[in-house]
Amino acid sequence: MFTVLDRISWPGHPDKPNEDICGVSDDWAWVIDTSIFPGTSPVIHDKSDAAWLAQFANERLSGLAPQAEDGVTLLRHVMEEARIAYRAVAPAERHEDFITWPLGAMTLVRRKGNALDAWTFGDTTAYLRQPDGSVQVLGDAPGLREAEASKAAELMRQSGSRPTAILDEPVFLEWLGERRERQRKSGVPAALLSFNPDAVARLRHETAPCADGTVILLASDGFSALVDLYRAMDAKALVDEALATGLEPLAKLAREIETDRDPDGKLFPRFKASDDTTALLLRA
Repeated sequence: MFTVLDRISWPGHPDKPNEDICGVSDDWAWVIDTSIFPGTSPVIHDKSDAAWLAQFANERLSGLAPQAEDGVTLLRHVMEEARIAYRAVAPAERHEDFITWPLGAMTLVRRKGNALDAWTFGDTTAYLRQPDGSVQVLGDAPGLREAEASKAAELMRQSGSRPTAILDEPVFLEWLGERRERQRKSGVPAALLSFNPDAVARLRHETAPCADGTVILLASDGFSALVDLYRAMDAKALVDEALATGLEPLAKLAREIETDRDPDGKLFPRFKASDDTTALLLRA
C-alpha cells in the first residue's frame, strides 16, 4: 500500500483545461500528461479531448488496478475501453484519424513485495528515494527533454516567436503535423497512451527496490522541468525538498522561473510558457 504524502496538479494557464492528472489505488499509482494537436475541435469534452482522456484513464485505473496483476494488461484494457467510449461519440471520420486523437505520456507504478515495477509512456518521471537517501530516476524524460528543447529553440528562431505564441506558428504546426503523419504512415503505434491498445508493446518497463519507507515522486514534465530543463536542482534535492516543504513551493518555483526569469524562452527553450504541472508524493 502507498501512503499519499502530498499531491498537486495545476493547469499551465488559468483559462485552459488541465490535461494532467494523477491517482493512486492500493499498490498502484500513476501520473498522466495528455495533449492534442493545437486547434483540434473536441468531440467528447466541452473544451479538450485530451483532458477527457486523462480523466477517463484515471477513473478506469482507479477501478481496475486493485485486481490487476500486470501493468501492460491493465493499460491495454484501459485503452481498449477509451477507444470504445470515444468511438461511441466521435464522428466516423475521427475514429482512425491519428492526428486528431488525444495522446498521453504516463508513468504507472505497482509495488509488489519489496520491488517496484514502473511502466512508462513518454516524458513522465518516477523518482525513488530509498531509505538510505539515495535517489533513482525512472523513465525517458531527460533524453526526451533535451531533444524537445533543441527543437523548440530551432522553431522559435525560425518564427521569431516565444513560448506564449509558438503553438500557433505555421512552422510549429507544420513540424508537428509532419511528425504525426510519419508516425501514422509507419504503421507502428506511438509509444503513448491513446486509442490504439497495441501501443502497450512499446511501454518502457523498469524495476527497482522498494522497501518499506521508500518515497516515490511521480511527476509530469511540467514538474520535472525543475530538474531536467531549468536545472534548479538535481533529482535528490527535488525529492528531499518535496518531503521537507511539500509540492506547492516547488510548483511555485517552476512558475516563477517561467514567468519572471525566462518568459521569452531564451534561457530554457520550450513550447509553452508554462506547462500543466502535476506531481504525486508517496511513501511505501
